[in-house]
Amino acid sequence: MSNIVIKATDISKQYRLGLVGSGTLRDDAARFWAKIRGKEDPTLKIGQTNDRTQKSNSDYVWALKDINFEVQQGEILGIIGKNGAGKSTLLKILSKITAPTTGSIKIKGRIASLLEVGTGFHGELTGRENIYLNGAVLGMSRREVTRKLDEIVDFAGVEKYMDTPVKRYSSGMTVRLGFAVAAHLDPDILVVDEVLAVGDAEFQKKAIGKMQDVSNQEGRTILFVSHNMNSINTLCTKAMLLEQGTIKHIGDTQKMVDYYLEINNEATKKSEVILEVKKSKPFGFTKISILNADKALQQDFQFGDEVYVNIEFEILETLPNFYLALKLQNEKGIEVYFNDTRDIIDGFPSSLPIGKHSFLVRIPSVFVPNTYYITVAAVLVANLEHLDRRETICSFKLYDTRSIRSMQRPGIVRIDTEWQKSIKIE
Repeated sequence: MSNIVIKATDISKQYRLGLVGSGTLRDDAARFWAKIRGKEDPTLKIGQTNDRTQKSNSDYVWALKDINFEVQQGEILGIIGKNGAGKSTLLKILSKITAPTTGSIKIKGRIASLLEVGTGFHGELTGRENIYLNGAVLGMSRREVTRKLDEIVDFAGVEKYMDTPVKRYSSGMTVRLGFAVAAHLDPDILVVDEVLAVGDAEFQKKAIGKMQDVSNQEGRTILFVSHNMNSINTLCTKAMLLEQGTIKHIGDTQKMVDYYLEINNEATKKSEVILEVKKSKPFGFTKISILNADKALQQDFQFGDEVYVNIEFEILETLPNFYLALKLQNEKGIEVYFNDTRDIIDGFPSSLPIGKHSFLVRIPSVFVPNTYYITVAAVLVANLEHLDRRETICSFKLYDTRSIRSMQRPGIVRIDTEWQKSIKIE
């Protein structure tokens, strides 16, 4: 008997740009007439690959094109790729939220999905009521859900708010409860999108541990999308790399992550990036620069040199409280440093006026020689929504010419350490 629980064959998804739905009544009639005659859909002959960096000259775009893969029972498949590569569209098709334009998908067992904050929750119902609602959607009896209730509440850590309507939950609380419900209500397949990034570090570690347990001990299958390559490496048994709606590679997790980081890193080896602000957005980064101690552009530094990141942005509308965040990753995608303006003693200004602003950030000179990639984000305090986020937007490199061995030493930081010969105790 086959252990394949997901089999996707020639999955493609086409959207018509600027419109809701498949298009005009004329297009729908043409689709129907072609289908009953066993012919190819005529509207599918036009359309472009999903390259968001290029201006479109077609009304149609392929969000996914000719996707073929299989997932075995108990596997944890990591799905990686740039924003717009088609990851979320694929998960929506697998979760039966949307249907593929062409192709077929066979799934064995029931699926629980956590694709975005509040997935499957009704805002007017309490946390407790939503747990029972989700259980019913998965085909579980009330008695089965009751048996799992205490475990779900304990894992989510929101016991105090179980009888409060979910619409009053913070995004972090909603994700905690949503993941606890999805992971504990005995799904055969668990589908998790980047939504876990909303949770704090403690919860992310807890969630990854839970996913490992349900896969290793209970034989459940997991599909996991994340931009955190460390999480992908830790959790997944194999990985799929999507690029412009197609599968670029699928195979060993470490090889896929290394390849993804390599192609991403080559594209972001810049000391300065100038960005365009969309006029439809209330906020946008305009320029990110790597500077030396003299505030001049520089990309290569000696170990111990001061490194500065200058962040320039523009506010186009009056905004509620928000904060700026900066993340540092090494060549392996491991996050080595994170800081945001909430850590400033005086706090981030309660509001900034409409116009252009800039902040200068000093990077501590304690990191081992490596190439480091900068990610910046602006986040609303109230709901943790990203006003703008630029992943691995630019980079700098640290060298240490004093010793060849220094480049080969493990670790993330190098700090002064005293070695003293201890007094022998008789």
